[in-house]
Amino acid sequence: MQGRHLCPVLASVGVIGTEWRLAIIHRLLEGPQRFSEILKSSARLNAKTLSATLKYLENQGVVQRHVISTRPFSVTYSLTEMGMGLAPVARELRAWGERWLVPRATPAARPGTSPRRTPAIQGELPRIVLADTEGHRTR
Repeated sequence: MQGRHLCPVLASVGVIGTEWRLAIIHRLLEGPQRFSEILKSSARLNAKTLSATLKYLENQGVVQRHVISTRPFSVTYSLTEMGMGLAPVARELRAWGERWLVPRATPAARPGTSPRRTPAIQGELPRIVLADTEGHRTR
């Protein structure tokens, strides 16, 4: 955050606020996972992005890496106490996405919606973009 004083919401979004960070955290809420298991969880996720994201989350104190064996080399990743603290946030984001973003058989049940206006998210979390009050991206 480069020494700036941010509100807790902006500081939190700075740590977890990318598509892959949230997706990996959500996956690790199921329990410890091997690199290959996390990689298989999304067809759009590649090894380079996963490696960089896990390293970032580990440096932030959200994820911990456990070496299980050295021959053959085997590692699992799990959430720290800080990472587990995101469980209610992940549940609420999922519930919000299911209610407002995932198309339903009866979209007219929500006032002001129609099948043409309901965006579809298929298996991935939406990307969060920070913007100032004039709509310019801050990152």
